[in-house]
Amino acid sequence: MTDAKNPFEQMMEMGQAWAKAVSPGLENFTPKGFEKMFPTMPAEMMEQFMGKTFNPGGLDAKTRLLLTLTGLTIQGAQAEAQIRLTVRHLVEAGATQQEIAETIAQAAIFGGVPAMTKAMELATSVLDEEEGDS
Repeated sequence: MTDAKNPFEQMMEMGQAWAKAVSPGLENFTPKGFEKMFPTMPAEMMEQFMGKTFNPGGLDAKTRLLLTLTGLTIQGAQAEAQIRLTVRHLVEAGATQQEIAETIAQAAIFGGVPAMTKAMELATSVLDEEEGDS
């Protein structure tokens, strides 16, 4: 009988070995480290690049970010860092906790309850951090 190793563990080990070969500093790189590389953009900057500045008749930054959160929620656990980053941007763009929660709940129709539950947990942790910083 062969050693039945989890294929995901094998992929992670291969990825970590590759990252270490490319740059030894990447050996300890984590999703949380990824998040720290991307600070929250100021609301004015988001509106300029994602909002109505270049497309006056289009969607505002908050609406685009709510749509982004829908897609990320449907992706589930593979988008944890992106969900946290998007929720931080949504707070900066003026979204309420209710709007964020409703967006995640709506995505459950397409992504399922487990994906919604995970996204709610992630959003709640970010919102709790934001409240603590205030």
